[in-house]
Amino acid sequence: MKTILLPTDFSENSWNAIKYALQLFKDQYCKFLLMHTYTPIIFQTEFVPIGPAQFGLGDAIKHVSESKMENLLGRIKSEFANTKHQFESACIFSTLVTEIKEITEKQKIDYVVMGTKGATGAKEVLFGSNTVHVFKNVKCPVLAIPDDFQFERPLEILFPSDYEVSFKDFHLEPILHIVKAYTSRLNIMHVSYGFPLTEQQKTNKKLLETYFNKIAHIFHDIRNENVTDAIDEFQTKNKTNMLVMLNNKHSFFENLFFRSALNQIGFHLNIPFLVIPSNP
Repeated sequence: MKTILLPTDFSENSWNAIKYALQLFKDQYCKFLLMHTYTPIIFQTEFVPIGPAQFGLGDAIKHVSESKMENLLGRIKSEFANTKHQFESACIFSTLVTEIKEITEKQKIDYVVMGTKGATGAKEVLFGSNTVHVFKNVKCPVLAIPDDFQFERPLEILFPSDYEVSFKDFHLEPILHIVKAYTSRLNIMHVSYGFPLTEQQKTNKKLLETYFNKIAHIFHDIRNENVTDAIDEFQTKNKTNMLVMLNNKHSFFENLFFRSALNQIGFHLNIPFLVIPSNP
């Protein structure tokens, strides 16, 4: 049984991510953990010397959160009744990223599935700050679902790689699980700049060939393009249902996401994005 964490702020964006998760894993036995975090505004104000409990704010906000959670569970059971799915829920006085990090460290969570922005996110920005912080800090596969994305079977999955990672089971198992569930085809894309692969890169590529030898997969060698352009062009020419990347520190993912190109990929990416940490 897979255990899947579903953070929610009760926005339509987070509901859309929950719907995607329920449909993606509809044929599998799963336990879903629905989690909402809340922090009273006065608690966020550092110079206020007294806590929210003295104003009764904590209890009031907790009550509202629990009421919304109950309504959310009712909506799920009404629209997505599934005997293979179990649900637990929690409303927690904490911050979102802190609590996701804590839960994934304490429990065996297979995937975190979340929307790419909150209720107040700017329309033109695909990845909100919470999503980026979760990508960077959570040691668990994170599946980010774009706003308004309607579920489609992930039959074609794009997996860009620079072959700089010595691949382990925990890197590839989250991909393989989805591929096997949907008999998907995995498109492994390497972007090169005219230099031959090093011996280490060749070894790592061979690991991928061995690991995926029983599933449909194709290696694509793209030359003289930056990674964001290559991803965008591949999606334009080929129907793609999901993008997968490893969050490999000191490699192209970090350069792509945490420096200058966050908005670039955000503007073009309109499919679910699975980010797998390099270290468990």
